[in-house]
Formats: sequence, C-alpha cells, structure tokens
Amino acid sequence: MAMDIRPTTLPDVRLIAPARNKDARGFLSEIYKKNELEAAGLFLDFVQENQLMSERPGTVRGLHFQAPPSAQDKLVRVARGRIFDVALDLRRSSSGFGRHVSVELSADNGYQLLIPKGFAHGFCTLEPHTEVVYKATDYYSPERSHGVLWNDPALGIEWPLDATSAVMSDADRARPRLCELPVFFD
Repeated sequence: MAMDIRPTTLPDVRLIAPARNKDARGFLSEIYKKNELEAAGLFLDFVQENQLMSERPGTVRGLHFQAPPSAQDKLVRVARGRIFDVALDLRRSSSGFGRHVSVELSADNGYQLLIPKGFAHGFCTLEPHTEVVYKATDYYSPERSHGVLWNDPALGIEWPLDATSAVMSDADRARPRLCELPVFFD
C-alpha cells in the first residue's frame, strides 16, 4: 500500500491520502508510514498523539499554534465524522504569509493534512460526534500555546457556518486578529 502525498496551494502543507485495501469486511489503511514520508522529504519525529471529540456540528476549534521553541508539525485526520480543516501561514518571511489552505477531512475519505511548524490550525465540525486524531512533533506547552481569531475577515476563510452559530470556547472567541498578533515565526 502506498500513500499519495500531494502539495496544496501552500506547498509546505500536504494532503495525504493513504491507500485503502477493501474487501467484504471493510478496509485496511496504513495511515502512517515514516519511510514514505521521508521518501517525500518529510523528516518528522512525532512525540504525542491526541484525540478529541466534538458533540455538535458547527464546533470550531482554533486557529491554534505553539510558539518556538515548542512549535509543532501536526498530522491531522478524522476517525469519525467530517471537518472543514484550515492551516494558516504565520511565517512572516513566507510568500504565503496570511494565506490559508482549507480541505474537508472525513472518516470516509481518509485524507490527512500535514501542517508544518509556523502555521496555525483550526477546524469546524460538519457532523455530530466528530472525532479528530492528530500527531504532533512537540509536546503540548500551555505557556507557548497561542491562537488567531478564527473568523478574522482579513484571512478570507470561507467557514461553513455563521459566526453566531459557532460552538466554541471563550478563549477562541477572544483571540487576536492576524494584524494584532506578535511575530512568532520569521
């Protein structure tokens, strides 16, 4: 089985489509293969894996990131349900600064999004009881955890919901806009 590793409109963000071998019982998918990532030039040392569940559609989590020296690469997938997933480039010296990639990840399509250091990440659930699993290359660090306002108009993200119906934390509602964010990534 091979993984299809594709660039996105922001080349450092990759969409990964693991092959699925199907039969009468269901399917088998090798969702992580270090050797195939390395063959694609992606040398990552994942140290933590997280799973979260959102009860309601329209739950927004993000846009989150960790500042250096605890910055994280993330490999995100959906174990149950569907999400509208977003990666936002925060690297000031990048030609992609302030631009984003959005994709639908679901348990059905099996896609994964590889989000490198220097990007904020967030998503909106599209189905009830959606479960998201992601690997990270650094441990969670509350003192280095930051975010950007998910619906900052300057970002141009076309979220699949109205801001008044979003289910989210008070912390995420109070995040700074991109223009107010200190420089974390040069």
